[in-house]
Amino acid sequence: MEDGHKKVALVTGGGTGIGRASALALARLGYAVIVAGRRSDALEAAVNEGAAIGADMKSVKADVSDPTSVESLFAQVYDAFGRLDCLFNNAGVGPPPLPLEDLSYEQWKTVIDTNLNGAFLCTQRAFRLMKEQDPQGGRIINNGSLAAYVPRPNSAPYTASKHGITGLTRATALEGRPYGIACGQIDIGNAATEMSAQIVQPRRPAGSPEPEPRIDVAHVADAVAYMASLPLDTNVLFMTIMATTMPFIGRG
Repeated sequence: MEDGHKKVALVTGGGTGIGRASALALARLGYAVIVAGRRSDALEAAVNEGAAIGADMKSVKADVSDPTSVESLFAQVYDAFGRLDCLFNNAGVGPPPLPLEDLSYEQWKTVIDTNLNGAFLCTQRAFRLMKEQDPQGGRIINNGSLAAYVPRPNSAPYTASKHGITGLTRATALEGRPYGIACGQIDIGNAATEMSAQIVQPRRPAGSPEPEPRIDVAHVADAVAYMASLPLDTNVLFMTIMATTMPFIGRG
C-alpha cells in the first residue's frame, strides 16, 4: 500500500452488522484489520470469514465504554502492528423505545457511555498513536446516524449521542490537521442489520403502513472502504447513505 507499509485498521463493534461488513471491506482493500467488541464468538466468526478470503484479521475482546479496556485494546493493536492507519468508531447501542420521562438514568448512561464516550476514548488513543507514529497520520471514521439531524420518537439517548458524535467529528478533524489525521463521519439510514430490524418497526411514525425501508449493509461497507481508501490530503467530512425512499427528507 502507499507509503511502503502495511496499513492497519481497527473496527469497534466489528463482530456483527455494519462493523463486520466494513472490516471485511477494509481487508479486501488491503488493510490488516483488528475487530473489537464484547462478544468473542461473533469476533471469531468475523475473523474466520476474513480468513476464507485471505484477509489478515485479528480479534480483541473489548468494551469501549470502559477506559481500562480501551487502553488494553490499543496496547494490543500497537504490540501486534506498531501503528494504526484507520479507526472506524462503529460500536453502538440503542435504548429501549421509551418516552423521555420514563427512561432511567442507567438506560441513558449506557447509551452515552458506549456511543459517545466510547468513541471519544478510542479517538483519543488513536489520535495519540497516529500523531507519534512514522509515517505520521491516519484516518478516523465515526459512525453517525440520521438521528444526528432528525430524531425518531422515543430515542432521546441515541439522538443525543449521535449529535455528540457530530461534534466530536468536527473537533477531531480540526485538531488533526497539523498531524495528517483526517476525521469524517458516515450517517447511515437503515442498513439491514439485526439492530436496525429492532428499531425501524416500533419507532416508525404513527399511521405509517410499512416499516422504514432498509439497504444492504454491503453498500455501507463499500462507503466506509471508499472513505478509508482516500489519501490523507483528502477527506470525506460527512457522508449520508440511506434508503432512497425512507422518510428522512421533508414529510416522507
